[in-house]
Amino acid sequence: MMMMMMGDPGSGIRCAVFAHFVTFCVVELLLNQCLVSAVGLKSVNVDVDLSRVARRVDERFLSVTIDASLMAEEKFMYLLGSPKLRTLAKALTPAFLRFGGTKQDFMKFKPQSEYYITKRYSRDSLPHSAPVCSKFELPPLLEDELKHDWAIQALLLRQEEVRGKYKQVTFSEYAVDLLYSFVNCSGLELIFGLNALLRTPENVWDSRNAELLLNYCEQRQYRMSWELGNEPNSYEKKAAIRVNGSQLGEDFLHLRKILQKSELYRSSGLYGPDTSQPREHHKDLLTGFLESGAEAIDACTWHHYYVNGRDASLEDFLDPKVLDMLAVKTDEVLKIIRSLSPGKKVWLGETSSAYGGGAVNLSDTFVAGFLWLDKLGLAAKLGLDVVMRQVLIGSGTYHLVDNNLDPLPDYWLSLLYKRLVGPEVLDIQVLTSSGMQARLLRVYLHCTNKESSSYRKGAATLFALNLSKKQVVIELPALVSNSTVEVFVLQSAEPGENGLHSRSVRLNGDVLKMVDERTLPPLQGVELPPGEHLKLPALSFAFYVLKQAAASVC
Repeated sequence: MMMMMMGDPGSGIRCAVFAHFVTFCVVELLLNQCLVSAVGLKSVNVDVDLSRVARRVDERFLSVTIDASLMAEEKFMYLLGSPKLRTLAKALTPAFLRFGGTKQDFMKFKPQSEYYITKRYSRDSLPHSAPVCSKFELPPLLEDELKHDWAIQALLLRQEEVRGKYKQVTFSEYAVDLLYSFVNCSGLELIFGLNALLRTPENVWDSRNAELLLNYCEQRQYRMSWELGNEPNSYEKKAAIRVNGSQLGEDFLHLRKILQKSELYRSSGLYGPDTSQPREHHKDLLTGFLESGAEAIDACTWHHYYVNGRDASLEDFLDPKVLDMLAVKTDEVLKIIRSLSPGKKVWLGETSSAYGGGAVNLSDTFVAGFLWLDKLGLAAKLGLDVVMRQVLIGSGTYHLVDNNLDPLPDYWLSLLYKRLVGPEVLDIQVLTSSGMQARLLRVYLHCTNKESSSYRKGAATLFALNLSKKQVVIELPALVSNSTVEVFVLQSAEPGENGLHSRSVRLNGDVLKMVDERTLPPLQGVELPPGEHLKLPALSFAFYVLKQAAASVC
């Protein structure tokens, strides 16, 4: 280098070549395909099996929740009339919408005759039975006012969560109408969480209020499924009430008998018991529940979070050991369920990155996508049929849509997953001599979503996340190496590690945002020619559609 600076006759040529290389790299970076450096390059071989489907998940595998705290003050349910929110929700179908959470066990249904309706939110503006979607839309000025008020409400709800003391609230039939209008007009399938803490002196579930709600919903012909209670293992802590697993099972059997008496709900879904991830007491509760009430439910639900939102760090969100915890907990749950109720479907009924409302400046930023995408891949691989993301909209910091109803990075990730990934899980394995390298690169393979008409039969979608600070090159086996590949690389909208805290995301170099309040942008991939290796930039994740994989099972 010193010789070049002191008059090396070839220095001009070398500088020109170097300048050309830099220019080439800048252009390629826009497509997220440029090598950081020859030294930093890691090459990894993967092996795939396209001859059989390892597992098949529900077509509504990626589903969402709305926390019941949105109903703590009824006027905020009007946010569900936002055209923007409905556009965002509809794009995630087919999916369940679970309406529940901690607050559901502190809520009572109180019909109109006993409920005060303000002039501003009058009953005349509410949807009627079988709501016509065009008739109920939230006016822009009212939407802006509600979003402003919701930001304040969300802070109050978070303080309530921290204190662990929950106010009893009531909701009217109008709140139910608003909720059903939202799911009906968005194409989601509603699962409504009933209050399990309404109990008799004998500590048996008191079903009278639930029956009042069920009767109203049946009159309106609202088709939906049901849950009973949220995280019963924490009832003693939250409400000084302890319910054992056996009694919980009896409560579910009681609810199933009520549903069977209904013409509309006799075949509706019932899911539970929505326990937290396994610890000793939680295992006992789940075991007791299954022994007494397994026949009442259509799928067994449990909740999973990786870390405590109050002390989580950026490192936690990138740590393979943290990501691997899902497999450990899932294995414990599956062993219990398979031993006591063989063949029962198992769902993650509520899940996100960090419990306690999420981790501030982490759970709603780009870095949360590593936990979320890995959870989707690993959950399907392990045999979980549905994964319900906490939350689509609501309090906390783990939402997909922020308080301004703008999509956050995990929303865009979820949308791409929905469009590109089908329910058929295929086998894929990283072949490398370095154990740590294999853990920092996490890969999954599914058939491509058959609803994506742009892809021919036999296409497969590989999705991967790179937890390392260096680019990785994925080398496909000869079986699929000659396929044209469509690439969708997601990176933070801002450079460097600080960009991991960004609330915006780039797809193949372009920042994703809505075109307008009712229109999503086209999510376009970049085509690679056959034989090209897949380049995954540092600290990013991507979907690769193998368009000519010719997988007979797809």
